[in-house]
Amino acid sequence: MLFDPALIQDAPPVVRPLDAAPAPAWDLTLGMINATVMLDQPLADGARTVGTGFLIADQDAAGAPRILLVTARHVLDRMPADQMRIGWRVASPEGAWRFDPQMVDIRVEGRPLWVEHPLQDVAVMAIQPPPAFAAAAMPIGWLADGATFDRLGVGPGDELYSLGFPQGLSANRAGFPILRVGKVASWPVAPVDAYPTFLLDFAVFPGNSGGPVFWSPSARRRPDSPTPEHPFIGGVLTQAVEVGGQTLGLAVVAHARFVRETIALLDAGQDPDDAGAAE
Repeated sequence: MLFDPALIQDAPPVVRPLDAAPAPAWDLTLGMINATVMLDQPLADGARTVGTGFLIADQDAAGAPRILLVTARHVLDRMPADQMRIGWRVASPEGAWRFDPQMVDIRVEGRPLWVEHPLQDVAVMAIQPPPAFAAAAMPIGWLADGATFDRLGVGPGDELYSLGFPQGLSANRAGFPILRVGKVASWPVAPVDAYPTFLLDFAVFPGNSGGPVFWSPSARRRPDSPTPEHPFIGGVLTQAVEVGGQTLGLAVVAHARFVRETIALLDAGQDPDDAGAAE
């Protein structure tokens, strides 16, 4: 059974930090689950806008540690209010988890706090998550760069995973994301300048946007493909493919290189309004 965490009204149990039981360093799948969160904002008509985000750990231009929230630009654009909820999760001493969303600012007096890529549907925002989630953030070195797909021979038939909240639903009452798997469904996928997005073969729904698309050792690759030296995040899920109002069961993924470029805009002190105006 799937769950809508927004409807859960459980009494809060005694909690412990997420990092009391850290995921094995080698398990990117479990690590990505811990680093992926629901983003949502109630709307005036009683509905809500829902998307997915994931956390990246790196350093700012001065060398100070920071945590970045990565999502699809349109997820934030479609939230009219100046705050959104991030679906944090906490665990009880018995091992049960509780959905514990908190409000965060995404605008100040209507001014966006995120930086967006000028050409691709990618947005990045510095945030201050609970310590457990800061510890769960993925290292920036695991974001694919412009050469990763070529070097590893990524191509049609290779499996990649994605995490998200289709139709605002989660895998359980604690608000964990739902794991999906799809095969690369387009060719070529490199060079990135020529092919900035690629297709995955699985059905996409509202709420999936902004989720990470990644490879881990448990995913299947084509025979004789090079073995990656470590897991990697290949991109950000941005939309479903639709023709004439009909969904074709395909996901569009923006390459992770554009996440790196958006982070570079943040480091350069790019004004969010200027970044959007470049589109």
